[in-house]
Amino acid sequence: MSDLFFSVKIIDAAKRLGSSAEFVKDPERVLEKARLHPPVIVLDLNCGDVDPVHLLQRLKSDPETSKIPVVAFVSHVQTQLKQDAERAGCDVVVARSAFSQNLTALLERYLTPAPDPAAH
Repeated sequence: MSDLFFSVKIIDAAKRLGSSAEFVKDPERVLEKARLHPPVIVLDLNCGDVDPVHLLQRLKSDPETSKIPVVAFVSHVQTQLKQDAERAGCDVVVARSAFSQNLTALLERYLTPAPDPAAH
């Protein structure tokens, strides 16, 4: 599976949920976009352009971005990277295969507005 495969899957899942996805590879742009308070950040821990653990530490240590949920995916054999990401504050880390299979459900948690209890 290539990054393009995941990009298309993410775009399709977001569209089905009435949202959109934007792909940013530069860490400074990620931080800039995070300050716009997206409902979720999806992070490929194997993206060669970014040190994902350092980026997570920066996101989670900044009061302006620390509450934004981060869902990350990684190769199932990279247990150390998974643990490092969790220690850095990543909210959900899943294997690439599980991410692919459960993408819509994962995103639905963050992209579907919670029902308004006052509406009843």
